[in-house]
Amino acid sequence: MAIQYSVSLRNNQLDQVESTIGTSAKLQLRTGGVPANCAAANTGSLLIEIACPSDYMAAASAGAKALAGSWSGAATGAGTAAHFRMFDSTSTTCGVQGTVTATGGGGDMTLDNVSIAVGQVVTITSFGLTAGNA
Repeated sequence: MAIQYSVSLRNNQLDQVESTIGTSAKLQLRTGGVPANCAAANTGSLLIEIACPSDYMAAASAGAKALAGSWSGAATGAGTAAHFRMFDSTSTTCGVQGTVTATGGGGDMTLDNVSIAVGQVVTITSFGLTAGNA
């Protein structure tokens, strides 16, 4: 039998993500492949860095957690968004990373448009985390 966690434990694990990264998180959208892990150096070109709202994720419920508020900003680079990295307020410690696709494309995070031009307003349409056994 596989190890199972209670819903309460899964929710608490997920809520620690936002607590650990901090209330002034920075989201970077980048070109190219996802680095090997969060401790690895950035890869690809930076397209945009978004200052997330102070409470950027909803409280975990039923072992899942989703974005809260509006995550958008104007791009400073041009290219195709392929991955994201979420950092602390200093943009130095990566806490979460994953793939990016257009809405409906199945990425870990989805955008209204992955083909980004300088100055374009980029909007995150969905992002969520699901704990194991949820």
